[in-house]
Amino acid sequence: MAAKRELVVSFGEMLIDFVPTVAGVSLAEAPAFVKAPGGAPANVAIAVARLGGAAAFVGKLGDDEFGRMLANILRDNGVDAGGVVFDSGARTALAFVTLRADGEREFMFYRNPSADMLLTADELKVDVIKRAAVFHYGSISLIAEPCRTAHLHAMKVAKEAGALLSYDPNLREALWPSLDEARTKILSIWDQADIVKVSEVELEFLTGINSVEDDVAMKLWRPTFKLMLVTLGDQGCKYYTKDFRGTVPSYKVQQVDTTGAGDAFIGSLLRKIVQDPSALQDKTKLEGAIKFANACGAITATKKGAIPSLPKEDEVLRLMEKA
Repeated sequence: MAAKRELVVSFGEMLIDFVPTVAGVSLAEAPAFVKAPGGAPANVAIAVARLGGAAAFVGKLGDDEFGRMLANILRDNGVDAGGVVFDSGARTALAFVTLRADGEREFMFYRNPSADMLLTADELKVDVIKRAAVFHYGSISLIAEPCRTAHLHAMKVAKEAGALLSYDPNLREALWPSLDEARTKILSIWDQADIVKVSEVELEFLTGINSVEDDVAMKLWRPTFKLMLVTLGDQGCKYYTKDFRGTVPSYKVQQVDTTGAGDAFIGSLLRKIVQDPSALQDKTKLEGAIKFANACGAITATKKGAIPSLPKEDEVLRLMEKA
């Protein structure tokens, strides 16, 4: 009997976030910035590895100091970086991230174009993708060619190899030419996913309705889905499957920086699903996995920066026991 596949492969962007040293100021007012590795798909891969899971990252970095640093950060955190390629003609992407006084974020990006946007289908390390139990991606890689074509091809390779497809659109309005194009392209691959996670902000953006009620969420449901999640920040998460649905509350913590909290949530949930795929058909198991994921997201929001804040399993279990 073949060994069960548990590898989570994340596809997309990895970049450097520059974060102000003080919260609650505009970028112009910030006295200084601290560099931090970022990019939602990379955060998800590291979230999986931090919990003891098998994770790999597929994407393109600049052949520069920052790109080499990011590849090393993947490896140092236990992520297989065999799917990373380097571009000698383009820089690694940068983002300046403002932390408002409430811990929420605003973004200003430097990508014109950055290396991640220039990944081609021919450069994909398909051997890495074919080993995936789950292939996870966002929507930023859909914005521009040639990366969009590479993204679509990677999804096809993963699906044909038997992977579950996991989609977190991770909306960044500032990166899209227009909001209409963002909505159209995000939804252009909607039906192909098995697992979809949206925030309440993304739910409103995609439906045009400012509500998290079930009838609104179900406008995004597709019969091909195995699981759809609507994250509600510190209020927890709503979930939907073919046969059952529910709400799982979060854990009360003092939020410092929400960067990476959603990535910690989906990464930890994917880790639980590859360990026991039957959770997708079992309400008790699924709610247990979502509680675990909520705890991971909550812990990540208590510290500055995404990757340094991603928890290990013992830290998560301690929070769950205290609650």
